[in-house]
Formats: sequence, structure tokens, C-alpha cells
Amino acid sequence: MKNKLFLLPLILTVILAVVTFSCQTFMAIADVSAQIAGATGIIDPNVADAISLSARAIGSAAEDITPEQEYFIGRAVAANILGSYTIWNGNPALTAYLNLICTAITVNSPRPDIFSGYHVAILDTDEINAFATSGGHILITRGLISAARSEDALAGVIAHEIAHIQLQHGIRAIRNNRITQALLITGTAAVGAAAGMDVNELTDVFNETIGEIVTTMVNNGYSQTQEFEADNTAMSLMASAGYNPSGLLDMLRVLTNIQVAGSAGFGSTHPTPTQRLDNAQRSVGNYTAADNSSSRIARFTAATR
Repeated sequence: MKNKLFLLPLILTVILAVVTFSCQTFMAIADVSAQIAGATGIIDPNVADAISLSARAIGSAAEDITPEQEYFIGRAVAANILGSYTIWNGNPALTAYLNLICTAITVNSPRPDIFSGYHVAILDTDEINAFATSGGHILITRGLISAARSEDALAGVIAHEIAHIQLQHGIRAIRNNRITQALLITGTAAVGAAAGMDVNELTDVFNETIGEIVTTMVNNGYSQTQEFEADNTAMSLMASAGYNPSGLLDMLRVLTNIQVAGSAGFGSTHPTPTQRLDNAQRSVGNYTAADNSSSRIARFTAATR
């Protein structure tokens, strides 16, 4: 038991090491632990295995997610969303119009290029909602498009989703989940080793499933802080592209009225439009652009009629 309890300070050392050591170092720690257990018998084999499992979990949590992985994660998330919705192809010109707005925003943004580019599609539902995946997929419902009163308002919706992608909010959620799961593994391994369990009998809860990612990114939505950050970044992106940042405020005012009327969908994945509007009103003065929205009235009307 004394040797088994020796696990606890070792695991704490591994956790603290995540700040300064690389993933390769964690794997080295795991290997050395196993070698010590096998060669000297100082550490109980179950304890050594638990240390090794914890080290691998924390090392994996610290790994960067590559642009390619961002794309394939995003594609899987988009596929799951499309399990509940269908793409609307009733107006190809409108889809092309939304993609042109998206291009105008992204080409003037800090991150104009991602692995497979940015793509906007329309979901065939009257719900008021929009989704973005780390793969650059931006999915906007017919209901949300119908609620927009100007191109600048639509640009606000698209810029908000682009902001989620460029700020890597979905990827951050995955990283946070990894760290949480790594700590769970560490605790589970400690308990299992103290109880004399073979580490192979412990449940491996570290492997994320696409379903869990969808729950985090879509069903539960982003945190209020992330939504506010996305709105502020959206106004900056709009100004850089020549759109009036107040277009986002116009969209939020419309959504506030719709929410009061009891619209479904939007409120389940975002802070209330009223909360977002209050935040945006405090920040909009930081982002300026010439108000030339009147020049876009004709094409907005033609695209959305």
C-alpha cells in the first residue's frame, strides 16, 4: 500500500510538468516508469501502469490540433448537423450571394485561408439558427436569413460564425475536454492502482467521439464569454470588409423581438439576443467603417426576394 500511495506525488509531478515539458517528454516519463517497475520492483506494476496512462493522457491533451484535423473534425460535425437538417437548394443564387459576403469578410480577415476554405450553405428550416464548424462550414437556416433586413445584417450573422472559426472556439472546447478527461484518467488510475486493479481494466474515457463534440459545439452552444468575443470580433471583421458594424446590432434587435415572440432554436445555443445586444452596443464604437449600406439595398433585395 505504501508503494501504491507513492503514485499520488508522482501523478502530481506529471500534471505540473505539462506546463514545461513536451508531449514526447510525457511519453518518456511513462516509459521510464514502466522500466523502473519492471527492472527494480520498487514501484508496483499497477502503479507504474497508472502513471504511464496518466502521462499519456496529459501528453495527448497538450498536443496541437493541426489544420487538417480541424477540417476533418469540422466535416464530421457538419455531417451530424445534416442528420437533423437538410440543405436547401431552392435558390442557388441566394447561396452564391451568401458565399460572396463570406468571401468579402474572410479575404479581409486575419485568417483568410484555412485547410479547405470557408463555405456557406442554407438549412431548410424556419428555425432561427446558425452553426459554424472548425472545418469552415457555415450553416444558416432559412428562418434566420428571412429575419435579416439588410446585407449588413446578413454580414453580421456570417461574420459572427467566421469569428467562431477564426477564434477556434470549437477547437478550444475539444482541448478543454481533453484536459478534463486527462484529469479524470489520472484520478481513475490512482484509485484503480490503490485498489490493486489492472490498469487495462480501467475505462478509457479519453477518446472523444464526434457525438460529444457535436454536443459541445452545437447542442450546448458556446459559453457566454465566447459568444460575446465572437460578436466583438465579428464587428471588427465587418469594418475591415467595409460593412457597417451596426448591422450586427440591427440583426440582434430583430432577434430580440423574435425571441420575445417565442421563436425556437436560436435561444437554445446562444446567450439571449438581448444580452448580446447589450454587449455589442458597448463595443461597437471601437469599430468604424463608412456607412455605405445604401449601395447594397438593390442586390440584397434581388437576392432575398
